Amino acid sequence: MTLVLKSDAFDEGGEVPPKYTCEGANVSPGLYWQGLPEGTESLVLIVDDPDAPDPAAPRMVWDHWILYNLPPTAAGLAEGAGAAALPAALPAGCVAGLNSWGRTDYGGPCPPSGRHRYFHRLYALDTRLPAELGNPTKNDLLLAMEDHILAYTALVGTYRKFGDRS
Repeated sequence: MTLVLKSDAFDEGGEVPPKYTCEGANVSPGLYWQGLPEGTESLVLIVDDPDAPDPAAPRMVWDHWILYNLPPTAAGLAEGAGAAALPAALPAGCVAGLNSWGRTDYGGPCPPSGRHRYFHRLYALDTRLPAELGNPTKNDLLLAMEDHILAYTALVGTYRKFGDRS
């Protein structure tokens, strides 16, 4: 079976509903996965936008949400699990990394211009990452994951701000 990541909020390549953005409630969408490879010890979820600040001339990748040490027994994340006020909504043992705002919670799509792509990347690892990582940046997390990735999948949603609908 192949590793698959899905959401009830949007389909692959579809538009992320405003509820999950800075123009709405800014809550994390529900996500679920299946097809973990044998030997999976933990999962990593990274949500980022490679089109920042402008898809016509991207200059950076903006990190929206970073989670690691998700247990392989978890089948997904409930809607709103990324709220800073609800750390208990995350599975036991899961740790949040620092997003581009310098926070450990979910920050929804909020593109300054144009339609951006939001990659929800799920990695199955053959290990649990060390607690010494604390709340790492994405780059620190990617370095720690090196040589431990068993499988990878992505779910991509798009978003353009309401006032930028031309």
